[in-house]
Amino acid sequence: MQVLLRNPLADPYILGISGGAAVGALSAILLGAGGILLTNAAFAGAIFSIVLVFGIANKFGRWSVTRLLLTGVVVSAGWGAVINILLTTSSTNNVQSMLFWLMGDLSQSQVHIGHYTLLAVGLIGGLILARSLNVLARGELVAQGLGVNINQLRILLYFAASLFTATAVTMAGSVGFVGLVIPHSLRILGARDHRVLLPCSILLGGSFLVIADSLARSLIAPQQLPVGVVTAVIGVPTFIIILRSTITK
Repeated sequence: MQVLLRNPLADPYILGISGGAAVGALSAILLGAGGILLTNAAFAGAIFSIVLVFGIANKFGRWSVTRLLLTGVVVSAGWGAVINILLTTSSTNNVQSMLFWLMGDLSQSQVHIGHYTLLAVGLIGGLILARSLNVLARGELVAQGLGVNINQLRILLYFAASLFTATAVTMAGSVGFVGLVIPHSLRILGARDHRVLLPCSILLGGSFLVIADSLARSLIAPQQLPVGVVTAVIGVPTFIIILRSTITK
Protein backbone atom coordinates (compact mmCIF):
# COMPACT_ATOMS: atom_id res chain seq x y z
CA MET A 1 0.00 0.00 0.00
CA GLN A 2 2.84 2.39 0.79
CA VAL A 3 4.40 1.82 -2.63
CA LEU A 4 1.06 1.78 -4.45
CA LEU A 5 -0.19 5.04 -2.91
CA ARG A 6 3.24 6.71 -2.74
CA ASN A 7 2.43 7.54 0.88
CA PRO A 8 4.59 6.48 3.86
CA LEU A 9 1.53 6.78 6.15
CA ALA A 10 -0.46 4.24 4.15
CA ASP A 11 -1.51 1.08 5.95
CA PRO A 12 -3.77 -1.84 5.02
CA TYR A 13 -6.88 -0.08 6.35
CA ILE A 14 -6.54 3.25 4.57
CA LEU A 15 -8.88 2.33 1.70
CA GLY A 16 -11.90 1.51 3.85
CA ILE A 17 -11.51 -2.27 3.83
CA SER A 18 -11.62 -2.61 7.60
CA GLY A 19 -14.63 -0.28 7.72
CA GLY A 20 -16.59 -2.47 5.32
CA ALA A 21 -15.65 -5.59 7.28
CA ALA A 22 -16.65 -3.88 10.54
CA VAL A 23 -20.08 -2.93 9.22
CA GLY A 24 -20.64 -6.52 8.08
CA ALA A 25 -19.49 -7.97 11.41
CA LEU A 26 -21.41 -5.52 13.58
CA SER A 27 -24.55 -6.08 11.55
CA ALA A 28 -24.20 -9.82 12.15
CA ILE A 29 -23.70 -9.25 15.90
CA LEU A 30 -26.75 -6.97 15.96
CA LEU A 31 -28.81 -9.73 14.37
CA GLY A 32 -27.52 -12.25 16.89
CA ALA A 33 -25.30 -14.18 14.50
CA GLY A 34 -21.95 -15.60 15.50
CA GLY A 35 -19.26 -18.06 14.48
CA ILE A 36 -19.07 -18.74 10.76
CA LEU A 37 -21.94 -16.35 9.98
CA LEU A 38 -20.08 -13.49 11.66
CA THR A 39 -16.90 -14.33 9.78
CA ASN A 40 -18.71 -14.54 6.45
CA ALA A 41 -20.50 -11.24 7.09
CA ALA A 42 -17.21 -9.48 7.86
CA PHE A 43 -15.56 -10.90 4.74
CA ALA A 44 -18.56 -9.96 2.58
CA GLY A 45 -18.42 -6.40 3.92
CA ALA A 46 -14.72 -6.16 3.17
CA ILE A 47 -15.16 -7.46 -0.39
CA PHE A 48 -18.04 -5.05 -0.99
CA SER A 49 -15.85 -2.15 0.17
CA ILE A 50 -13.00 -3.28 -2.10
CA VAL A 51 -15.28 -3.36 -5.15
CA LEU A 52 -16.97 -0.08 -4.18
CA VAL A 53 -13.70 1.86 -3.81
CA PHE A 54 -12.27 0.46 -7.03
CA GLY A 55 -15.49 1.10 -8.95
CA ILE A 56 -15.69 4.73 -7.85
CA ALA A 57 -11.97 5.40 -8.33
CA ASN A 58 -11.94 3.76 -11.77
CA LYS A 59 -15.15 5.34 -13.05
CA PHE A 60 -14.86 6.28 -16.74
CA GLY A 61 -11.37 4.75 -16.72
CA ARG A 62 -9.85 7.68 -14.81
CA TRP A 63 -7.60 5.56 -12.62
CA SER A 64 -5.04 7.42 -10.54
CA VAL A 65 -3.35 7.02 -7.19
CA THR A 66 -4.78 10.30 -5.89
CA ARG A 67 -8.31 9.37 -6.94
CA LEU A 68 -7.96 5.94 -5.32
CA LEU A 69 -6.64 7.40 -2.06
CA LEU A 70 -9.32 10.09 -1.81
CA THR A 71 -12.07 7.59 -2.63
CA GLY A 72 -10.78 5.21 0.04
CA VAL A 73 -10.65 7.94 2.68
CA VAL A 74 -14.21 9.10 1.91
CA VAL A 75 -15.61 5.55 1.87
CA SER A 76 -13.79 4.83 5.13
CA ALA A 77 -15.39 7.92 6.70
CA GLY A 78 -18.78 6.73 5.50
CA TRP A 79 -18.27 3.31 7.08
CA GLY A 80 -17.26 5.08 10.28
CA ALA A 81 -20.59 6.87 10.36
CA VAL A 82 -22.49 3.60 9.83
CA ILE A 83 -20.45 1.97 12.62
CA ASN A 84 -21.39 4.78 15.02
CA ILE A 85 -25.06 4.34 14.13
CA LEU A 86 -24.87 0.59 14.80
CA LEU A 87 -23.14 1.17 18.15
CA THR A 88 -25.59 3.80 19.35
CA THR A 89 -28.66 1.79 18.36
CA SER A 90 -27.49 -1.53 19.81
CA SER A 91 -28.34 -3.02 23.17
CA THR A 92 -25.80 -2.95 26.00
CA ASN A 93 -25.13 -6.68 25.65
CA ASN A 94 -24.12 -6.31 22.01
CA VAL A 95 -22.00 -3.18 22.41
CA GLN A 96 -19.17 -4.91 24.30
CA SER A 97 -18.91 -7.63 21.64
CA MET A 98 -18.92 -4.97 18.94
CA LEU A 99 -16.20 -2.92 20.64
CA PHE A 100 -14.00 -5.98 21.13
CA TRP A 101 -14.32 -6.84 17.44
CA LEU A 102 -13.57 -3.25 16.41
CA MET A 103 -10.41 -3.13 18.55
CA GLY A 104 -9.23 -6.61 17.59
CA ASP A 105 -9.77 -9.94 19.26
CA LEU A 106 -7.85 -13.14 18.57
CA SER A 107 -9.61 -15.27 21.18
CA GLN A 108 -12.21 -16.48 18.67
CA SER A 109 -9.88 -16.74 15.66
CA GLN A 110 -9.77 -20.04 13.82
CA VAL A 111 -7.06 -20.82 11.29
CA HIS A 112 -7.36 -23.51 8.64
CA ILE A 113 -5.36 -24.71 5.66
CA GLY A 114 -6.87 -22.08 3.38
CA HIS A 115 -5.26 -19.29 5.40
CA TYR A 116 -1.83 -20.90 5.20
CA THR A 117 -2.31 -21.39 1.47
CA LEU A 118 -3.27 -17.74 0.97
CA LEU A 119 -0.25 -16.63 3.01
CA ALA A 120 2.10 -18.80 0.93
CA VAL A 121 0.58 -17.53 -2.34
CA GLY A 122 0.90 -13.95 -1.12
CA LEU A 123 4.55 -14.38 -0.16
CA ILE A 124 5.48 -16.08 -3.43
CA GLY A 125 3.54 -13.53 -5.46
CA GLY A 126 5.12 -10.68 -3.50
CA LEU A 127 8.62 -12.01 -4.15
CA ILE A 128 7.80 -12.30 -7.86
CA LEU A 129 6.70 -8.64 -7.88
CA ALA A 130 9.52 -7.47 -5.59
CA ARG A 131 11.73 -6.12 -8.39
CA SER A 132 8.81 -4.16 -9.87
CA LEU A 133 8.01 -2.79 -6.40
CA ASN A 134 11.62 -1.67 -5.97
CA VAL A 135 11.44 0.18 -9.28
CA LEU A 136 7.99 1.68 -8.60
CA ALA A 137 9.24 2.98 -5.24
CA ARG A 138 11.69 5.17 -7.17
CA GLY A 139 8.90 6.86 -9.11
CA GLU A 140 6.47 6.20 -11.92
CA LEU A 141 8.66 7.74 -14.62
CA VAL A 142 11.58 5.52 -13.66
CA ALA A 143 9.32 2.46 -13.60
CA GLN A 144 7.83 3.25 -17.00
CA GLY A 145 11.28 3.87 -18.42
CA LEU A 146 12.36 0.41 -17.27
CA GLY A 147 9.37 -1.26 -18.90
CA VAL A 148 7.04 -1.77 -15.92
CA ASN A 149 3.34 -1.81 -16.81
CA ILE A 150 2.22 0.72 -14.20
CA ASN A 151 -1.55 0.36 -14.59
CA GLN A 152 -1.47 -3.43 -14.50
CA LEU A 153 0.83 -3.42 -11.46
CA ARG A 154 -1.37 -0.91 -9.60
CA ILE A 155 -4.53 -2.97 -10.09
CA LEU A 156 -2.74 -6.17 -9.08
CA LEU A 157 -1.30 -4.53 -5.95
CA TYR A 158 -4.65 -3.04 -4.98
CA PHE A 159 -6.65 -6.25 -5.21
CA ALA A 160 -3.91 -8.44 -3.71
CA ALA A 161 -3.31 -6.16 -0.70
CA SER A 162 -7.06 -5.69 -0.25
CA LEU A 163 -7.75 -9.43 -0.30
CA PHE A 164 -5.06 -10.15 2.30
CA THR A 165 -6.33 -7.29 4.47
CA ALA A 166 -9.91 -8.54 4.20
CA THR A 167 -8.80 -12.00 5.31
CA ALA A 168 -6.81 -10.64 8.26
CA VAL A 169 -9.61 -8.36 9.41
CA THR A 170 -12.12 -11.19 9.13
CA MET A 171 -9.97 -13.37 11.40
CA ALA A 172 -8.85 -10.85 14.02
CA GLY A 173 -10.90 -7.67 13.71
CA SER A 174 -9.38 -4.24 13.15
CA VAL A 175 -5.89 -4.52 14.64
CA GLY A 176 -4.03 -1.31 13.83
CA PHE A 177 -0.40 -0.20 13.59
CA VAL A 178 1.06 -3.59 12.60
CA GLY A 179 1.08 -2.79 8.89
CA LEU A 180 2.23 0.78 9.53
CA VAL A 181 5.03 0.36 12.07
CA ILE A 182 6.63 -2.94 11.04
CA PRO A 183 7.69 -2.01 7.45
CA HIS A 184 9.16 1.33 8.59
CA SER A 185 11.06 -0.38 11.42
CA LEU A 186 12.57 -2.82 8.93
CA ARG A 187 13.48 -0.04 6.51
CA ILE A 188 15.39 1.75 9.28
CA LEU A 189 17.24 -1.52 9.91
CA GLY A 190 18.26 -1.57 6.24
CA ALA A 191 15.64 -3.87 4.67
CA ARG A 192 14.61 -1.58 1.81
CA ASP A 193 14.72 -4.22 -0.92
CA HIS A 194 11.23 -5.72 -1.15
CA ARG A 195 12.76 -9.17 -1.71
CA VAL A 196 13.88 -8.89 1.92
CA LEU A 197 11.24 -6.49 3.26
CA LEU A 198 8.19 -8.64 2.42
CA PRO A 199 9.20 -11.92 4.11
CA CYS A 200 10.69 -10.02 7.07
CA SER A 201 7.44 -8.06 7.46
CA ILE A 202 5.50 -11.33 7.63
CA LEU A 203 7.78 -12.77 10.31
CA LEU A 204 8.19 -9.62 12.40
CA GLY A 205 4.55 -8.54 11.99
CA GLY A 206 3.28 -11.94 13.06
CA SER A 207 5.68 -12.05 16.00
CA PHE A 208 4.64 -8.55 17.10
CA LEU A 209 0.97 -9.53 16.99
CA VAL A 210 1.58 -12.69 19.04
CA ILE A 211 3.47 -10.71 21.70
CA ALA A 212 0.73 -8.06 21.79
CA ASP A 213 -1.95 -10.74 22.14
CA SER A 214 -0.03 -12.40 24.99
CA LEU A 215 0.16 -9.05 26.78
CA ALA A 216 -3.53 -8.42 26.18
CA ARG A 217 -4.39 -11.74 27.84
CA SER A 218 -2.05 -11.34 30.83
CA LEU A 219 -1.79 -7.66 31.80
CA ILE A 220 -5.07 -7.51 33.75
CA ALA A 221 -5.84 -11.25 33.91
CA PRO A 222 -8.36 -12.80 34.25
CA GLN A 223 -9.84 -9.95 32.19
CA GLN A 224 -8.62 -9.65 28.62
CA LEU A 225 -7.83 -6.48 26.70
CA PRO A 226 -8.54 -6.13 22.97
CA VAL A 227 -5.27 -6.83 21.17
CA GLY A 228 -5.73 -3.67 19.07
CA VAL A 229 -5.40 -1.58 22.22
CA VAL A 230 -2.00 -3.12 22.98
CA THR A 231 -0.73 -2.70 19.42
CA ALA A 232 -1.80 0.96 19.52
CA VAL A 233 -0.10 1.57 22.89
CA ILE A 234 3.12 0.07 21.52
CA GLY A 235 2.72 1.35 17.97
CA VAL A 236 2.14 5.06 18.65
CA PRO A 237 5.40 5.78 20.54
CA THR A 238 7.29 3.42 18.20
CA PHE A 239 6.08 5.34 15.16
CA ILE A 240 7.01 8.67 16.78
CA ILE A 241 10.52 7.32 17.43
CA ILE A 242 10.76 6.12 13.82
CA LEU A 243 9.54 9.50 12.57
CA ARG A 244 12.08 11.39 14.68
CA SER A 245 14.96 9.19 13.60
CA THR A 246 13.95 9.53 9.94
CA ILE A 247 13.79 13.33 10.18
CA THR A 248 17.12 13.39 11.98
CA LYS A 249 18.72 11.41 9.18
